[in-house]
Amino acid sequence: MKVAANFCTFGVEQAALVLNASRRFRYTLDLKKEEEKRQILRKIRAHAQVIRAAYRFKEAGEQINGTAQPPSTTSGDYAIGQDQLASMTRDHNLPTLQQYGGVKGIADLLETSLEKGIHEDDEDLLKRRNAFGSNTYPRKKGRSFWMFLWEAWQDLTLIILMIAAVASLALGIKTEGIDEGWYDGGSIAFAVILVIVVTAISDYRQSLQFQNLNEEKRNIHLQVIRGGRRIEVSIYDIVVGDVVPLNIGNQVTSVGINTEWGLLMASISEDTGEETPLQVRLNGVATFIGIVGLTVAFLVLVVLMVRYFTGHSENPDGSRQFTAGQTKLGDAVDGAIEIITVAVTIVVVAVPEGLPLAVTLTLAYSMRKMMADKALVRRLSACETMGSAETICSDKTGTLTQNQMTVVEAYAGGKKVDPPDNKSELSPLVSSLLIEGIAQNTNGGVYVPEKGGEIEVSGSPTEKAILSWGVLLGMNFEVARSKSSILHVFPFNSVKKRGGVAVKLPHSQVHVHWKGAAEIVLASCTQYIDDTNHIVPMDEDKVIFFKNAIEDMAARTLRCVAIAYRTCELKSVSTNDEELSRWALPEDNLILLAIVGIKDPCRPGVRNAVELCQIAGVKVRMVTGDNLQTAKAIALECGILGSDADATEPNLIEGKVFRALSDEEREDVAEKITVMGRSSPSDKLMLVQALRRRGRIVAVTGDGSNDAPALHEADIGLAMGIQGTEVAKESSDIIILDDNFASVVKVVRWGRSVYANIQKFIQFQLTVNVAALVINVVAAISSGDVPLNAVQLLWVNLIMDTLGALALATEPPTDHLMHRPPVGRKTSYNEYYVEKLADSGYYFSSFTTPALYQVSVLLVLNFRGKSLLNLEHDDPTHANKVKNTLIFNAFVLCQIFNEFNARKPDEFNIFKGITKNYLFIGIIAFTVVLQIMIIEFLGKFTKTVRLNWKHWLVSVAISCISWPLAVIGKLIPVAQTPFSEYFTRQFHRRRT
Repeated sequence: MKVAANFCTFGVEQAALVLNASRRFRYTLDLKKEEEKRQILRKIRAHAQVIRAAYRFKEAGEQINGTAQPPSTTSGDYAIGQDQLASMTRDHNLPTLQQYGGVKGIADLLETSLEKGIHEDDEDLLKRRNAFGSNTYPRKKGRSFWMFLWEAWQDLTLIILMIAAVASLALGIKTEGIDEGWYDGGSIAFAVILVIVVTAISDYRQSLQFQNLNEEKRNIHLQVIRGGRRIEVSIYDIVVGDVVPLNIGNQVTSVGINTEWGLLMASISEDTGEETPLQVRLNGVATFIGIVGLTVAFLVLVVLMVRYFTGHSENPDGSRQFTAGQTKLGDAVDGAIEIITVAVTIVVVAVPEGLPLAVTLTLAYSMRKMMADKALVRRLSACETMGSAETICSDKTGTLTQNQMTVVEAYAGGKKVDPPDNKSELSPLVSSLLIEGIAQNTNGGVYVPEKGGEIEVSGSPTEKAILSWGVLLGMNFEVARSKSSILHVFPFNSVKKRGGVAVKLPHSQVHVHWKGAAEIVLASCTQYIDDTNHIVPMDEDKVIFFKNAIEDMAARTLRCVAIAYRTCELKSVSTNDEELSRWALPEDNLILLAIVGIKDPCRPGVRNAVELCQIAGVKVRMVTGDNLQTAKAIALECGILGSDADATEPNLIEGKVFRALSDEEREDVAEKITVMGRSSPSDKLMLVQALRRRGRIVAVTGDGSNDAPALHEADIGLAMGIQGTEVAKESSDIIILDDNFASVVKVVRWGRSVYANIQKFIQFQLTVNVAALVINVVAAISSGDVPLNAVQLLWVNLIMDTLGALALATEPPTDHLMHRPPVGRKTSYNEYYVEKLADSGYYFSSFTTPALYQVSVLLVLNFRGKSLLNLEHDDPTHANKVKNTLIFNAFVLCQIFNEFNARKPDEFNIFKGITKNYLFIGIIAFTVVLQIMIIEFLGKFTKTVRLNWKHWLVSVAISCISWPLAVIGKLIPVAQTPFSEYFTRQFHRRRT
C-alpha cells in the first residue's frame, strides 16, 4: 500500500525497520478538489473500520481457538511477501506481528540484523528492490504547456483584440480583396497570438523550474545501518529491511516497525502549493497603473469616435474619413473597428501584465541561484522577506563555528588530565565508568572495519567528539555496550541542558549516567572520584576548582561538558514497561567523572559576513545554549561584539534572566540584546516574539526540533541542512545547506535583489506607459490620429512586459545592495515604492526624466515632423507614414536604451557589471534585430515604411540622449522631506 510519510519523534533513539518502501509524500495544488476527496475518504474509512472491526473480532476468536495461521506467500528470495507486510502495517495488526515472531522474527524473514542492518553490497540492495519495490511514489504530473497556453488566451483584452482582428480581416478581404485586405486584421491576429505564445512559454518554463526545486525539497537524506555502520542515504534509496535509527525530529519516510516498542507506524501527510506573495502585495501598483490606462483608453476611444463620426478626422491627403450619408457602411465599420482596436491596445499596454511575470521570473531566478549558494528556498515569501530582514538571531554551533569538535582539555580524578587522552593518569574505576557512560549515553556509534582501516564515528558533533575521546582512552564500543543493557533513556533536553541513561549491569547493579552542560551537571554532583580510585565528597575548594576550570575553558571558546553518574537500587526500578517509560531518572547526588573542553573553531569568513551585515543595517544576535563566557568569547571572535566594553548586560544576557522579565520589559531589552547564553528554545521564541512586537523583521536560524516554534514564529525561518532535524526543516522557510552563516548573508543579498529587480522593472514600465499613453492621447485629442497603431503597441507591450521582465528581473545582486538599509516592515509594496519615489531623487528622476523627454521629442515629431524631416514636398500619404514610422522606431529604441538606465536606477555607471549578465545582452540584441526586421521587411503588417540611413541616424540620436539625461536626472537635488509630508504640512498650515 502506498501512503505518504509524516513526522515521528521518540523519547529515545529507536530503530525503525522498513517494511513498505513505497511510502512517500503526496501533494496537491487544488485544495477544493482535495477537500471533496477527503470527504469521500472519510465515508470509505467509516465503512472500512466496521469491516476491520469484524475481521479483528474473527481473528481474535481464531487466535483463542489456535486456528489462525500466518500467511505463507513469499516475495523473491524472502520468506515473507510484500502483501503480508503491507497488510500488517496498513491494519496495525499486532497479533499477526507476534505470530511471525515479533520484531526479531520479521528481521529474520527479511534477512536483516537489528544491530548491523542489511548487507551493504549492491547485489543485496538490487535483490530487495526487485522483491519489494523502491521507496518512490508516482507523482501527479505538472500542468502541460497547453494549459498555460489556454490560461494566456483567457485575457479579456486579448480576446477583444482577436475579435477586432477577425472583423477587420473579414472587412478588409471584402473591400480590398484577399491579396491586400488581410494585412491589417492578420497582423493584429499574429501579434496577439505571439503575445499569448510568448507568455505561455515563459510561464511554462517557470513552472518546470519550480517543480525541480520542489523535487529538491522532497529529497530528504537520513541515516541507515548497513553492514554495522551508519551511512547517510536519500529516502529514495531506502529498501525493505533497512534499519533506520530514529532520533528526535526525524521524519518517518516509510512504513515500518519500531524495534524498541514493536509499534507499527503509518500516517499521512500532504503538501500544498502556495501563491506568490509579492504578486499580492503589488496589487496596489498594478491596479493604479491599470486604472490610469483604462481611463486614457476610454478617453481616446470617445475622442476618436466623436471626431470620426462628426467628420473631423482626415486622411493624409486631407479628405474626410467619414461623411454622413456618403461613406459606405463597410468603410464606416472598418474605421470604427480600427478606433476600438487602438483603444483596447492601449489597455493592453497600460495594464502591467508583466508585473506578475517579473515577480515570478525574479523569484525563480533567485531560487535557482540561491541553490548554488547553498540555500534551498521552501517558501517563496522568504525570497522577498529576507531582503527586508532587520535582525538575524543566529545559533552558534555549526552556523558561526565549523561544527568540527575535538576534546582538547579534560579534568578527571580531581585534576587536569594533560594531554586529555592520557589514560595512564586515570584511575581504573574512573576509566571503566567513563567508557561505560560514553558508550551507553549516546545516540552515536563507532564502526571498526573488520579488515582494518580508519575507525568511523557517527552522531552529533558533540557526541562524535566525546566518542572519539573515549576511543583514545581505550574504549571498545561494541564490547562496552554489550556489558550492560539499557533500561531507560532520558534524551538530551535543551531546557535542562543534559541527557541521561539508566543501564543494568550483570550483577543486578543499576548505573544512571548523565552528560550535559558542565556547570549544570556540576551543581548536581556531591562527590567525585579522586586519583586514588576513591569516591570522596565534593568540598567547597573542589567546587571552586572545577568552576574556575570551566570559566577558563569557556573564556577560550571551549564548549564545556560534564560526565557524571550515580548508582540506583534495582528494586526501585519498575519491571512494568509502561511505568518504566515514565520513570524520571534520579538527577541528584551525582558522582563527577570528568569535565571536558571541546574546541569548535569559528568558520573562516564569518567575521567578514557579520561585518557585511552590520554595514547593511542588519543586526546579528547570537542565541546559544552554551555557557555565557563561551558565547562572549565566540561573539568577540566573530565580530558580533565589538569589544569587552560591549559585553555587559543587557547586550550580554543569560536566558534565565531574560525569561524572568515581564512582556513589556522583554520588548525593551530585546532591542539591546546582542548575545544570549545558556538559552533554551523557549527563550529564543520569546526573543523573536518581542522583536516582532517592536515591528522588526526577524530572521532566525535553528537546527533542533525544539527550534521549530521559533522558526515558525519568525518572519524568516532558516533551518540547517546538515545538522537540522526534519521537524526544523519543515518549520523553516529556507534551508541553509552548508550550515554556514556566510550563506545566510548571501540569502539577504538575494532577498534585496528581488526588491531591486522589481523596482527596476516598475520604473522601466512606468517610463514606457507614461510616454506611450501621453503621446497617443495628446495626438488623438489634437489631430484625431494616433502615431502608434495597434500592432506597434502590441510589439511595445512585448518589449515592455515579457522581454523587459526577462532582461531586468534576472539581474544578479551586487555589493551595492548591501550598502543600503533594510526595507523594513511595510503594509504593502505600493507604500514602499511610493515612499522610495518621494524620498529619493534617483528613483523619482529615473523614470520621470526619460518619460518627459520621450513625450516632448515624439510629440514635436508628431506635429512638426514633416517639416523637420524635409518631407513637406513628398506625397502626403508617404510623408505621413515616414513620420509615424520614425516616431515608432525612435520610441522603441528609446525603450531599449532606457533598459540600460533601469539596470542601475541609483548609480551613475549604468554599464557596471553588464558583461556578467549574458541574458540582458542577448535580449537587447534580439530586440534590436527584430526592430530592424519590422521596419525594413514587415512594413505591410505594422503599417510602416522603410527608413533611409539618415532617418535611422535620427532615431538612434534621439534614443541615445536617454543616457546623459538619466545622469543629469540623478544630479537634480531633491528635498529630503517626502512629497506627501510636504503637502500634509501645507494643508495643516492652511487649516490653522
